[in-house]
Amino acid sequence: MMASIGEFDPLNTRVPATKIEVTVSCRSLLDVDTFSKSDPVVVLYVQGVGTKEWREFGRTEVIDNTRNPDFVRKFVLDFFFEEKQNLRFDVYNVDSRSCNISKHVSTDFLGQTFCTLGEIIGSTGGRLERTLSGIPGKKCGVIILAAEELSNCRDIATMQLCANKLDKKDFFGKSDPFLVFYRSNEDGTFTICHKTEVIKNTLNPVWQPFTIPVRALCNGDYDRTVKVDVYDWDRDGSHDFIGEFTTSYRELSRGQNQFNVYEVLNPKKKGKKKKYINSGTVTLLSFKVESEYTFVDFIRGGTQLNFTVAIDFTASNGNPSQPTSLHYMSPYQMNAYAMALKAVGEIIQDYDSDKLFPAYGFGAKLPPDGKISHAFPLNGDSDQPNCVGIEGVLEAYFQSLRTVQLYGPTNFAPVINKVANCAAEITDGSQYFVLLMITDGVISDMVQTKEAVVNAASLPLSIIIVGVGPAEFDAMEELDGDEVRVSSRGRLAERDIVQFVPFRDYIDRSGNQVLSMARLAKDVLAEIPDQLLSFMKSRGIEPRPALSSSPLPNLHRHI
Repeated sequence: MMASIGEFDPLNTRVPATKIEVTVSCRSLLDVDTFSKSDPVVVLYVQGVGTKEWREFGRTEVIDNTRNPDFVRKFVLDFFFEEKQNLRFDVYNVDSRSCNISKHVSTDFLGQTFCTLGEIIGSTGGRLERTLSGIPGKKCGVIILAAEELSNCRDIATMQLCANKLDKKDFFGKSDPFLVFYRSNEDGTFTICHKTEVIKNTLNPVWQPFTIPVRALCNGDYDRTVKVDVYDWDRDGSHDFIGEFTTSYRELSRGQNQFNVYEVLNPKKKGKKKKYINSGTVTLLSFKVESEYTFVDFIRGGTQLNFTVAIDFTASNGNPSQPTSLHYMSPYQMNAYAMALKAVGEIIQDYDSDKLFPAYGFGAKLPPDGKISHAFPLNGDSDQPNCVGIEGVLEAYFQSLRTVQLYGPTNFAPVINKVANCAAEITDGSQYFVLLMITDGVISDMVQTKEAVVNAASLPLSIIIVGVGPAEFDAMEELDGDEVRVSSRGRLAERDIVQFVPFRDYIDRSGNQVLSMARLAKDVLAEIPDQLLSFMKSRGIEPRPALSSSPLPNLHRHI
C-alpha cells in the first residue's frame, strides 16, 4: 500500500466514466411467425479496440407479438469521449426462450445495425434512428436508440474532516497527518481517489474542505466501501501509517452526526496490544452535494464540435514521392499524417452534424506563382475550405501533395489565428472548435504562436498538436500548459487549451495501425470535454434543454 500513495497523480487518475443509459425501440420489424407477430429481442455487442472482436454486452427482454417493441430493459455503458466505442445491435425473433441466440440465427434473425456510442449521444436530442439491414432483399424496419446520462454522474461532493488524538509518530514533535481516500473496485481491490493536504505538527488536524466527483468516490454505487488511510507525512516519502477506517458515500452523505465519527484503527497495534482502543478518531464536519453540468449535457443541448485540420507542408518532411518522406503515399499503408488525422477525426465527427471540416496546409509554395502560404485550403477553395467527411479531408490532403511545393518555415500562428477568428464569432456555447495541427518539426514563429494561443484561450477553442517523425519536440511542451500556463508579453493564458503529443510514443510495436490510432486518439482527446466545460463555466453558459429530435434525424443535410 505504501508505494501507491506516492504514485497518486490527480491529473492522470482516471475517474470512472460517466454512465450512459441506452433505451431501444424498433418499428416495422419483419414478420416471421406464421400465426402471430414476431417476439423480438435486441442483443448488444461491443467491439474490443485492438482485437476487433465482438462480444455480447447484454440483451433486452423479449416482447411477445409485436413489430413495434419499446424495450424496458436498458443498456448502461461507460462513456469515454476519447474512444471510438463501436456497437452492434442485432434483432432476433425468439420462439423458444433459449439462451443460445445462435440456435435460431438462420430463421429468426430480423436485422442489425452498427454505430458508435458517440453517434447516439451526438445525434439531435441523443436519439438515433437507423434502418436495420442484413437480410438481402427485405426491408427490416428501423431501430431507435436513445442515450441519457445517469443522473448520479454529475454530482460533485464537498466535504471537510478533522481528527482528534491521533497517534504521535514523530520523535521530535507531534505527527504531520494527511488522509488518503480509496474507492473499492468490483474485484475487491482499492483505487486511490483523493489525498488531503498535510497539516504539520498536530494530533488534532482540521483539513481544508475538498471537492470530488461522486463517481470518483464510489462509481455511482452509494453503498460501496470507501476506505480512508491516515498517514503521518515524512519528508523522505516513507510516510508512517497511523490507521484506517471505512465508510460509504451513503454514510458520508448524512452529514455531521454521531455516526460520522470514525475510529482510526491500526490492525498491527490491535493484534499486539491487549488494551489498544484506537489510534484516534476522524470526524466529518460538513458534507454537501451539488450537480455540475457535464459534457454530455452540452452535446445533448445542441452544442456542436467544429473540427479543423492543419497539416505541415514544410520541406523537412522529405520529398513525398520518396518512401523516406513523412508524406509518402504508400499504396499499402497510411502515413503518420493520415493516421493522426483519421484517428482524431473519426471520433470528433460524431459530434458535428454537418460533417463538413475545414482543412488547411502551412509552409508550402503554391501554384501558379510560388507564393508561400501558412494557411492555404487543402481543397484549393479559399471561400469554401470545407471538406466532406474525414475521407474528404484525406482526399484533399493527398491532392495537395501533388500540386504544391514543400517549403517553409514552420509557422503556426496564421492557422491558429484563422480558426480563432471563426471561434470569436460564435461564443454563445452553440459551437466549440477543435483545431488539429500535425507537424514534423520545430516551430519557427514561437513568439507569435504563444501570442495566438494566449488570445485563443478566451475563446471556445482547443488545439491538439501531434508531432510526427523523429524530431526533438521539446519546444512544443512550452505550449502544452499542463505544467506551466502559456504566457505572452506578461499575459497568462486564461485556460490551458493546447495538448501536444509525439505520435511515435503511440506506435504499436507489432505494426497494428488500428491500435496505434486508438492510443493516440485516447490521449489527445481526453482533455477536450473538460476544456469545453471550463470555457462554458468561465462564461456562465448553461446547456440548453436537450433538443427534441425530429422523427427522422436530419443527419445528412449537406451531403
